This record gives sequence, C-alpha cells and structure tokens, in this order.
Amino acid sequence: MALSLSSRTDVNRTAILAHLGANGPASRADLARRLGVSPALITQLTRDLLADGLIEELDHASSGGGRPARMLGLVARAASAIGVKVAPDHVAFVEVGIDGTVLRSATQDFDAVAPLAISGLVDVLRAFIDSGDSTLVLGVGVGLPGTVHEQGVGVVDSTQLRWNQVPLGATLRRALDLPVVVENNVNALSVAEKLFGQGRDCEDFLVVTIGNGVGAGVVSGGSILRGTAGGAGDIGHVPVVVDGPLCQCGNHGCLEALIGQGALVNAGRAAGVLGDGDGIDGLRAAADAGDERAQQLYADAGALFGRTLAGVVNVLDPQLVVLLGEGVAAWRHWAPAFEPALRASLVPGKRGVAVAVESWQDDRWAQGAAALVLATPFDADGIAGEQGRLVRERLVSTATVR
Repeated sequence: MALSLSSRTDVNRTAILAHLGANGPASRADLARRLGVSPALITQLTRDLLADGLIEELDHASSGGGRPARMLGLVARAASAIGVKVAPDHVAFVEVGIDGTVLRSATQDFDAVAPLAISGLVDVLRAFIDSGDSTLVLGVGVGLPGTVHEQGVGVVDSTQLRWNQVPLGATLRRALDLPVVVENNVNALSVAEKLFGQGRDCEDFLVVTIGNGVGAGVVSGGSILRGTAGGAGDIGHVPVVVDGPLCQCGNHGCLEALIGQGALVNAGRAAGVLGDGDGIDGLRAAADAGDERAQQLYADAGALFGRTLAGVVNVLDPQLVVLLGEGVAAWRHWAPAFEPALRASLVPGKRGVAVAVESWQDDRWAQGAAALVLATPFDADGIAGEQGRLVRERLVSTATVR
C-alpha cells in the first residue's frame, strides 16, 4: 500500500533524527543529500523539528568560501529508549538518548530457569523504567542469546536460557504498554555498531563476540542478515572437531564447546590451573601472572578461533570484523595465536581484512538492545513490524506528549 503524504513526512522526520544521532551534527544541505530528499522539504521538516524541541541549531560550519552553513544537532533528552540484556544469571538495563548516549544503567540478579522468570523480568524492568525521568520512552529493546524469528513478535528459543517458544515480546508489551522489539543479542550489538560505532561507514561487516558463547552479527549492504528464522551468524555452532565435547545445543565438537568460557574453565581445571570453585577470571589472572599452562589454553583457543573465523570471512567477504564480548578482556592472550591462524587461513584476496578489537563493558549488550528501538527509522524491510511503526508514532508525537 502506498504511503500517504503525512506518513512519508513522519518517516522523513524520524530519519533526520536518526541520522543526526548516528552521525552527529549536520547542515540542512548535508541532510538533504544523505537522505535523498529535496532541500525545500528538509527546510520544512527541520523547522517542525526545531519547533518540537527535538533538534537545535548549533554553531556555523566553516565553508570553502561561501556562506557558512548552520549546523543542526539533537536535543538528546527529548526522547529515550530502554535496552535490556538478558543473561542466564542476570539482566542489565540501560536508558539511552536518541543519540545513543547512555543516560543511566543498572544490573539485577536473574534466574532464567526459575518458574516465574518472565514475571520477575517484567517487575524489575517496570521498576527501572519508572525510576527514570525521560520526557518520553520510545520503546524497549531486548537482546538475548537465542533465536528470535521476528523482532516485532519476539518469540524466543534459547539454549543458554533454556527457553522454548517463550512469547517474551507479547508479554512485555501487555505489561508495559510500550513498543517492544526483541532480537538476538549479537544482532542487537551489530545494530549499535551500524548506528554509532565503527560500522557507521561500512556497508558489509561482521560483529563477532566471544564469552559464554561465540556469535556473529552479519551486516550486508547496510542491513542485518537474519536468515530464515533469525539465526544467521551462529558461528559458535560451526562443527570444528569430529566427536568433540558435547555442546549445549546437543551436538558434539562445536566451536563454542571448545573456546567458550565454560570450555576454557573446564580445560583450566583439567590442566590443574584452576580449582573446582574457580572461573574464567581465575584463568585470565593465571595467564596474566605468567602461568604457561593458562597461556597455552588461550593460545589453542585463539588459533582455533582464528582458523574458524577465516572460513566465515572467506564466505561473506566483509570489509571489517569487530571483535567484542566478555572474552576480549583476555585478548592479549588470544591474539598471538589468533592473528597468524586467521591470516594463514584466508584466501589471498581477503588477507588484508581489518580486525578491530573493542574494549568491553557489560552494559554494551543492553546498549545494543536499545539501538534496536533507535534503528526503526532505518527499518526499510519492516523487520520490526508493527512495533517499529509504534516507535515512529511515539517519536513524531513528542511535541504533543510534552
């Protein structure tokens, strides 16, 4: 069905805000060029956004001799989004401004397998939302380890959380009366990288995480590649060893079963580096202290990771690979074996692919989930469905709400 003039205008207003949030201040001429609309329409739309208090005029930009252009920027607190990271033993919350800046955050213990896990999640999420002072919450984004067929529906299958066909999206929408989008946590991180991170200027890149599991978000042509059921990029379950250790997915020899945190801890205990009560922090501390056994475990993991990732790069041909996750805290022990294994296993034309290792904080997962809400203006394929439309409606009605 064709868009009406008013709905086209709403989408363009939202696209202006999203562009300013992702790329920083811009002139009206820059916005017209980047968004592919006429200068006259940009002038009209930015006039409305200025009147609504969503954007503000900043200093003039220098020019090459002509009249300096007036720059436009966001009023970051005009609206916000809530991001939720769900892990087996805790949940992390953030509230972010429309420019992606984290305004506040919190962490709460959580037991994903408890009989009342979902109702408990509702309670702590509602309390976090109510404790804020945002003028308008656009919606809630939830990132979790698992498969989500449709963001706007939010039915979850997760081996890590032990959830099977959990209707998380519908439950949260009923309880909170807010738009809710749900996505695999690495896909959510990839959205954040596209909007605010190193992927802003890349159309084709990978976001790869190491930690409890191993996952990848695939950005192709500027869009997240989700696959038939939302499970694209699940490289942790690439089979790498015949008759290898049992993976939580039920198969044997998956990459995750060999280099995930649980696998490294088990290997550390078997090697006598760790005691029964020690975890991944103890293994990293041992490696930092010069324990050759611990360092060798990381080296073996790094080599296997590099070789497997090379296969993914050979298939997908990304411009950039961004490495993230809890595991990068020990990256100096992974890297010496990872780099040569990766480069040696790439086909010649791809050996120069850039690899960026980013520092890690736990709330990055939740920030990625919030980016799902902020990304709805870019949702040309309708992945967020009805929830994306509701987010856009809330954004353009901010002036009325205020």
